[in-house]
Amino acid sequence: MSVLAYDLGASSGRALLGHLNDQGIETLEIHRFKNEPVKVGERMHWDILRLHHELLAGLNLVKQSGEQPESLAIDSWAVDYGLLGSNGELLGNPYHYRDAQFNGMMEQVREELTSEAIFERTGIQFLSFNTIYQLATLRRHQSPLLNEAERFLMIPDILRYFLTGEAVNEFTNATTTQLYNPTKAQWDHELLAHIGISDKLFGEVVMPGTHIGQVRDSICGDLGISAIPVIAVAEHDTGSAVVAVPATDRSFAYLSCGTWSLMGTEIDQPAISAESLALNFTNEGGAGGTFRLLKNIMGLWILQECMREWERQGQAISYAELLAKAERSTPFASLFDPDDDLFLAAGDMTTRIQKYCQDTGQTQPQDQGAIARAILESLALKYRRVLGWTEQLSKQSFNGLHMVGGGIQNRLLCQWTANSIGKPVWAGPAEGSAIGNMAVQWMASGAFKDIWEARRAIRDSFPITTYEPQDRTTWEEAYGRFIRITDAFRAQAESEV
Repeated sequence: MSVLAYDLGASSGRALLGHLNDQGIETLEIHRFKNEPVKVGERMHWDILRLHHELLAGLNLVKQSGEQPESLAIDSWAVDYGLLGSNGELLGNPYHYRDAQFNGMMEQVREELTSEAIFERTGIQFLSFNTIYQLATLRRHQSPLLNEAERFLMIPDILRYFLTGEAVNEFTNATTTQLYNPTKAQWDHELLAHIGISDKLFGEVVMPGTHIGQVRDSICGDLGISAIPVIAVAEHDTGSAVVAVPATDRSFAYLSCGTWSLMGTEIDQPAISAESLALNFTNEGGAGGTFRLLKNIMGLWILQECMREWERQGQAISYAELLAKAERSTPFASLFDPDDDLFLAAGDMTTRIQKYCQDTGQTQPQDQGAIARAILESLALKYRRVLGWTEQLSKQSFNGLHMVGGGIQNRLLCQWTANSIGKPVWAGPAEGSAIGNMAVQWMASGAFKDIWEARRAIRDSFPITTYEPQDRTTWEEAYGRFIRITDAFRAQAESEV
């Protein structure tokens, strides 16, 4: 039984074929491509038509391989969206969540409605680029797009619509908008009314595993392929990654590690409380009617931006060489909070890291190895703090941490995370989102009866690397210093505001 999974991240995309047989799951990468934002004037967009082209290229490569998948599905990053006009055509390229026009809108809306009211209705973490603030920005800037719009679709919804002609919203991605009420299981009409957006734009929300038509006849004709059913899986890539966590215990903690790091646990009902609001956790939808109690952490974006900066300066370095330099650099010389707003925007990342260290009285990292070490150690220490908060909110104690996603190829980060949390890290599979995407397709076909049967198959099919904690005393001391530095910096920033 073969299925095709498109997994689109914030920096690259891939198409993988998955085969399920008596021996387990096998995957084959068919196509990999870059996914880079495009800046036009002052605006930053996603090149959605290029992504559609790459999906079609993937289908053509599948045909050339002689495969006929039983279904296909798409997962991607969250919060971003497009608008369809009355003729069913897309109104412009979707904005990128890092576009500067959205700056400041979250604070304005929170002041108008209060953080408590928004969180009580949605259970979603406050991030400046959440969909609610993007749409509020368009309305208050009197964007003509909203006058012409008839339908709101998120990124996987748009690409699925391009393939099938069927326009529906999928549950896991819908919950990330901070416009979906999980208690009422519907779009929140009062929040939409407050930001001036018609609820008529928002259609049916379907659960992961729902069949959504098939590839259009016109596409099949152009490519010379037979019709392929299309499934709405857990279309938020983290939702798919959590499906692929090879846990044996129903109480588990995970870290989906890539451009973003997302850490949390799986729960049956959203945990909406004053405590989860204070810690700025989120309750995003999951497969099988579950919810993901988690927190977004800035992730390897910071390291990726530094590498892009060095490349522009003619100082390009391979990932392997950079990690080797980081390992040789002085430990714990420069620590910072990866989630500080200072590191959200693109460009000039090394200068901002140095400024944070200067402002906190630390050594400013100068060379590539020292900068990379500062990033990875700071991430590992932040993971420990967020894991503690996750245990606190979920009233659980985890005996280790499952790491999935492309970030697990960074063995330094995996080992330093184990050192930091003082518990084992189980790393794998690397293509967690794509494998979770496949698993939901097989659940939809009945090949797996539920998510736990899928997880058993994943555990038996892919290698898991265990990292045991080391250097506990050293890391314990570093964690105490990390907390003091980052808390003091945050308090100072808040007092200035």
